Amino acid sequence: MEGSQVAHSHPYVPRDLHLPDYVPCFLSQSSILSVFAISTLLVVSFIWIFSGRLPKKSKVDRVLMCWWAFTGLTHIILEGYFVFAPEFFKDKTGFYLAEVWKEYSKGDSRYVGRDAGVVTVEGLTAVIEGPASLLAVYAIATGKSYSYMLQFAISLGQLYGTAVYYITAILEGDNFSTNSFYYYAYYIGANFSWIVIPSIIAIRCWRKTSAAFRVQGQTKKPKVR
Repeated sequence: MEGSQVAHSHPYVPRDLHLPDYVPCFLSQSSILSVFAISTLLVVSFIWIFSGRLPKKSKVDRVLMCWWAFTGLTHIILEGYFVFAPEFFKDKTGFYLAEVWKEYSKGDSRYVGRDAGVVTVEGLTAVIEGPASLLAVYAIATGKSYSYMLQFAISLGQLYGTAVYYITAILEGDNFSTNSFYYYAYYIGANFSWIVIPSIIAIRCWRKTSAAFRVQGQTKKPKVR
């Protein structure tokens, strides 16, 4: 009886989720979010300043470089840690990345419960989309010809991953949040950017690519027989 109580003494849903040796968060919610916000601001500021020194880069290109740097590092560092640290809920050191996932799991306990679908989506995101996002920063900075196609492909991958993330939750009952605050703040709010921004980028890249092919088709001269 005592062992059962210890195993279930966590804040996640369902309450009978088996998490042996679970260790509560050491850091407060405000501390966790503050560190993330400051880190994000530093990354975005650095890329914005750096991109301003590049020749012929529009504000849109600079904003996109900031986005791809932010999302790439988020995929690699945060999501990569989740994938390769399956027992983060046992961490006793107060390690920041473990604290992030203990906190986020209050909005979606599939993370702390190691749901196979979530691990798969996050694994592909961390290993493929993370490095590809950083490559997009380089492609925009250097004006590579594959820039638009790369951004389009990554955006579709992000939209697909987000769709799978939500659809699997709905099919499984959509009951993985501690309360409505965590549901809307973490489960909905924290993922909202990866719906809106990739959609905008995908549409922009589609139009740019289509326009390039249209111009190329118009400039081709008919063959003289």
